[in-house]
Amino acid sequence: MAALIPALQNFMPPLRPRDPEEHHRAATPLELLFDLVSVIAVASAAAGLHHGLSEGHALEATLTFGMAFFAIWWAWMNFTWFASAYDNDDTTYRLLTMVIMAGSLIMAEGIPSLFSATPDFTTVIIGYVLMRIAMVVLWLRAGCADTAHRKTAIAYAIGIALVQLYWVSFMLFQPLSSGISYGMWAIGVLLEISVPAIAESLTSSTPWHRHHIMERYGLLNIIVLGETLLAGTLALRETVEHFDIMLVHTALSALVIVFSLWWVYFLPEEHLPTRSLRRALIWGYGHFFIFASGAAIGAGFAALVDIITHHSEISVLAGDYAVAIPVAAYFLSLWMVRDRYICKGISIGVLPGFALLALLAPALGLGLEGVAGAAALAAIARSRLQAVPAGHSIPQNN
Repeated sequence: MAALIPALQNFMPPLRPRDPEEHHRAATPLELLFDLVSVIAVASAAAGLHHGLSEGHALEATLTFGMAFFAIWWAWMNFTWFASAYDNDDTTYRLLTMVIMAGSLIMAEGIPSLFSATPDFTTVIIGYVLMRIAMVVLWLRAGCADTAHRKTAIAYAIGIALVQLYWVSFMLFQPLSSGISYGMWAIGVLLEISVPAIAESLTSSTPWHRHHIMERYGLLNIIVLGETLLAGTLALRETVEHFDIMLVHTALSALVIVFSLWWVYFLPEEHLPTRSLRRALIWGYGHFFIFASGAAIGAGFAALVDIITHHSEISVLAGDYAVAIPVAAYFLSLWMVRDRYICKGISIGVLPGFALLALLAPALGLGLEGVAGAAALAAIARSRLQAVPAGHSIPQNN
């Protein structure tokens, strides 16, 4: 792999590292377009979960949703951290980014086949591997110019390429039983998440920009929460055809929940106050559960609309829990990546406490309104009990 460096230096202009302390660093139009493409794949995965929940196959649909969402999120995350360190916006960089976008669209096309009775991973893996091959080229470009992090860049390129061979073998071994498919997917996930941990430990961390990364994650969170707003709109649209007060309650609850989740995420405290590799990995990887939970909430609301309009045979209680469980998971995941590091005193228990309340609400007969109330109270309590008072610094814990 290292022998390709001289050839790339002659063929492409250098991809020099960005300044990690650059002022006013913000998301680029190309990154925003990348997010727009990614949301199509997210919507496809959420739709599969929605239909699985409505048909009474919650466990299978949730596992398949997790598999699909990981592929979408991991490709997005890897590109985002790379772009934070090396985005030079030249022609080659733009074209390779567009190749990654094309792979994401191919994945979105293949996601419905994962939710069928006999899952077919072919299209999803083809799209995913295409995205990752483009990342191999980008890392090799980075290794050409960034001599300080050349070992890291080459390690990324080699690691990503080897894992793609694993995914191709997974595809060629189809059809597989569900158990074997889940097991092989879990092995692939472990291989994927080990690549950054190994590569970044070889030299000092690549020059990613803290505020840029936090902005990029925040933008994707907004996009994911949009799935819940979409489900709320679906409930309102159904009221036009046949009015049902439960649909109105569902739409209002969707608004309250999405506003509350947005509020607790975008508090004044910085999510990532240190460049520690350990903290960055926990924060970066932990967001998988935040993003997946946010998308799952929208699927749960869509399933509730099916129940209310008699397009599903599952109970309303099951539909309430299709929302309550991911709401609780969202709060617990946010606590895991942020609050347990920066909160002191009573504030450290706010999100876990209201996660438990959201889970108890349907069982106590409070229904969806109880879940929405728990989310709203969590936003109020967490906002009033800010981890860092005005004028104080954020703890720099690793």
